[in-house]
Amino acid sequence: MPAKSHHTPKGFRNNYIGSVTKSLGDLLRWQLQRGRDRLPPKPQLPTPQVAADLDFLRRNALAGTGMRPAVTWIGHATMLVQASGLNVLTDPIFSTRASPVQFLGPARAQPPGIAPADLPHVDVVAISHNHYDHLDRASVRTLASQAGGPPLFLVPLGVKSWLAELGITHAVELDWWEAHVHPGAAVEFQLTPAQHWSGRGLSDRNRTLWGGWAVMGADFHWYFTGDTGYSKDFEDVRERLAARHTPAQGGGFDIALIAVGACLPRWFMKDQHVDIKEAVQIHLDLGAKRSVGVHWGTFALADDPIDLPLHDLAAARRDKGVSEDAFFLLPVGGTRELPRRGVKSIL
Repeated sequence: MPAKSHHTPKGFRNNYIGSVTKSLGDLLRWQLQRGRDRLPPKPQLPTPQVAADLDFLRRNALAGTGMRPAVTWIGHATMLVQASGLNVLTDPIFSTRASPVQFLGPARAQPPGIAPADLPHVDVVAISHNHYDHLDRASVRTLASQAGGPPLFLVPLGVKSWLAELGITHAVELDWWEAHVHPGAAVEFQLTPAQHWSGRGLSDRNRTLWGGWAVMGADFHWYFTGDTGYSKDFEDVRERLAARHTPAQGGGFDIALIAVGACLPRWFMKDQHVDIKEAVQIHLDLGAKRSVGVHWGTFALADDPIDLPLHDLAAARRDKGVSEDAFFLLPVGGTRELPRRGVKSIL
């Protein structure tokens, strides 16, 4: 659509920087450097894990309009968000490797916090982009065959046809700032801009869109960044959705799910993955009441150790004047319950 500045004849671009992808020479330089320096280093601390409270999650899933808002970290960027009567999964990956094949590529540091068979019935799957660690073929197939019928897959432009090739047709694709209102629950899902890129091979770079998700129900508003570099996009999200976050509704997003890992080396990753200080700044840009770090502790995708947020988040919070309760990390399998906002309807 030529009238839209982020559309190009061959796909899509970012709002404030255009392409963030590096050249083949830069990629080879990075790989040679990390091989020479034996990066990433082994983590000093294991990623915290707890047994998921499956009894609570299942009871909460059946509560309907009485559902208590809660987020449960399954690993990497996969979060189960229970709010406004819906069970929503972000970027599900349950596979052993984040790769097109399961015998090569980055391997999980620990099993998923919840196995697919133990999940409550998933109503919606929100996909941020088509990279292998965010759109996993085996995982979406498993979810599409769940008992009780498939979830609705919400995806950026161009991804719906990929799902259709797998036989998954219960899907809606959106452009930036387009919204889908989930029937019955009256929950709005809006795809928002982020600074990243897409591609699953050598010939499909930026052919599909990427983005974050702003999700607004009557009693809870939440946000998921997906993968992103730091940009003005998050100030734009706050400004554009300000009318939806009036003081009478309790302010801005009740929680934001913000990527905090795979950020080194900065010369290679800066435009496409935020570091931890930038993640805390996104929390402030969004005006979120609370944020939780995702996209860490699971797959070694870059030069930073997977436990880096355990060491660096506290200092980043202090530098920005953000409290521990306002930006936190969960253990794999851990659940955080959150307060509801007292509003009858957003629509």
